[in-house]
Amino acid sequence: MSAITEIPVKAADGGEVDLSAWAGQVLLIVNTASKCGFTPQYAGLEALWRKYKAQGFAVLAFPCNQFGAQEPGDAAEIASFCSLTYDVTFPVFAKVDVNGPDAAPLFEALKHDAPGLLGSEAIKWNFTKFLVDRAGKVVHRYAPTTAPEALEKDIEALL
Repeated sequence: MSAITEIPVKAADGGEVDLSAWAGQVLLIVNTASKCGFTPQYAGLEALWRKYKAQGFAVLAFPCNQFGAQEPGDAAEIASFCSLTYDVTFPVFAKVDVNGPDAAPLFEALKHDAPGLLGSEAIKWNFTKFLVDRAGKVVHRYAPTTAPEALEKDIEALL
């Protein structure tokens, strides 16, 4: 497959967005949820974004309701929660499926390029993270339990 940044996605308002706006940047792509035990990771993701964005790094969040219905809100509710609770300023896109027949093409590509344990492509829970290099190649997949701050050395190595 071509670079991840060539895959179209949906913005929070439902319109199509071209990820080429982030071509040439190091990306951390995350499936998120507002009512998950890992939701406090939003703070760590925001800290990474603020620390490294001037060096060509971006966090891209994709809310997902497939795990325990932990993202029940609509786009406005999700945006409000992220902003008011965690002061999120990185892009939060439209809610997506990450597994199954309706999985977003972006997540199909991410899972294919960076399988999980024992080669499984399925995403197991919210806050699975994918690190993408400046060429649009997926270089690492991180479990939901991996705290954002634990990714700093890997991010710095790509910047």
